Amino acid sequence: MTRIESARKGIITDEVKQVALMEGIEPERLSQDIGSGLVVISRNTNHDINPLGIGKGLKTKINANIGTSKDRVSLHEEVQKLGVLVKYGADAVMDLSTGGPIREIRKLLLRKSSVSVGTVPIYEAVARSAEVKGAISKMSIDDLFSTIEEHAQEGVDFVTVHCGLTRKTIQTLREDGRTLDIVSRGGAFLLEWMIYNDRENPLYEYYDRLLDIAKKYDLTLSLGDAARPGCLADATDRTQMDELLTLGELRDRAVEQGVQVIIEGPGHVPLHQVELNVKMQKEICKGAPFYVLGPLVTDIAMGYDHIAAAIGGALAGAAGADFLCYVTPSEHIRLPNVEDVKEGVIASKIAAHAADIAKGVKGVLDVDVAMAKRRKALDWNGQIALCLDPERVKKWRSEVPPAESEVCSMCGEFCAIKTVEEALKRKTD
Repeated sequence: MTRIESARKGIITDEVKQVALMEGIEPERLSQDIGSGLVVISRNTNHDINPLGIGKGLKTKINANIGTSKDRVSLHEEVQKLGVLVKYGADAVMDLSTGGPIREIRKLLLRKSSVSVGTVPIYEAVARSAEVKGAISKMSIDDLFSTIEEHAQEGVDFVTVHCGLTRKTIQTLREDGRTLDIVSRGGAFLLEWMIYNDRENPLYEYYDRLLDIAKKYDLTLSLGDAARPGCLADATDRTQMDELLTLGELRDRAVEQGVQVIIEGPGHVPLHQVELNVKMQKEICKGAPFYVLGPLVTDIAMGYDHIAAAIGGALAGAAGADFLCYVTPSEHIRLPNVEDVKEGVIASKIAAHAADIAKGVKGVLDVDVAMAKRRKALDWNGQIALCLDPERVKKWRSEVPPAESEVCSMCGEFCAIKTVEEALKRKTD
């Protein structure tokens, strides 16, 4: 029995109770939302981690992508990245490896990860096909579905599957004359396969086969946005909307069958269209959890794309997005290193926290109030304990130490907090 089926029968599982306790909500309400497809719990029973709740009324979660390519393969570095992203607060990790021993990397991350693990199975299926058969287009439908099931068997908690890219969507893409056609790697693989084989997307054509696998392992499907805009000029265009409408239909079929789904979203979106995109997804996909890549609100932030994504992520989260995929400073340039992963996680964490304050999520603002009180008390140890990067704060404070230990070197003896406190005391006296 899947989580959705259990919830519909009124069964409050231990897993639901655990998530409800972590989120500070009633388990009955959480179970009802799971049954309606408004919340998912990402956890494969073959992966021994705490269950992760994503969706309506829960804290905004963040995901961090890692993985190898043929240009750089280092299992040690991927494990380092995993340790850093967990340390700085990521709720999930996705292995996007396309080079080296892909299965070995995935199994290593599953063994070592204490957070939810996602994958994009078509990456491995395509890499195998290119290596063994000499071309992406020679991947068989069975190759793709057997890879998806292999990931589920091994303990992957959620998978991205680009089911919404249809032949109709490709025709719309051609008619639209986009500035950037398809920037999704999984989408590009499928488009090439569909054109060379003159076939429909197998993930769409054989969607029931995918649902059977997901139901067997209670695997959460993250319905990928193959046609997401890769630049502001393409945001919210017909191609994107065509795919989103298809994803809405596929969401309904999945939930009806008791399969948990997340809907993935853009991409590159100008500031004034972010809220619109979230509201359209929530309407079309009937409140399904929304997973956004950023979104990046400008195309010119190379080297600082984590900032562009955090701006968009905060807006999207405040508007109702449930799951933010981080973006690192090296996005569009190279594979992220360990420091890039740290910067990306912290930027996304700030966005998610800001969004939760805007949403009024219970207890979130308490941390900010506590920080303000510690600042007033000039309690540096207390401030450091509450911040997202304690090591950086300690390092920077030590680099230019203030003459007076209770203040910082920016204001020094003219510290506003200290000045006001002393003045108010004199007035009171």
